[in-house]
Amino acid sequence: MNADKVLDAKGLACPMPVVRAKKAIDELKAGQILEVYTTDKGSKNDLTAWAESSGHTVVDMKEENGVFTFWIQKR
Repeated sequence: MNADKVLDAKGLACPMPVVRAKKAIDELKAGQILEVYTTDKGSKNDLTAWAESSGHTVVDMKEENGVFTFWIQKR
């Protein structure tokens, strides 16, 4: 998937991945995709809940070797 911006939040504990994702997505235009990498297991719930409550869409998510990757589309 092509992302318009990539955020590497690996090694950061909650709530920092969400804080950084909010700042990064604010720099995007509606319809653009933010790709987020994180190693915090809580991010699976936290980033999904934040995106939905903010009106954004988690287009896809995967976990590979302890790294969670999210693709979030800005609304």
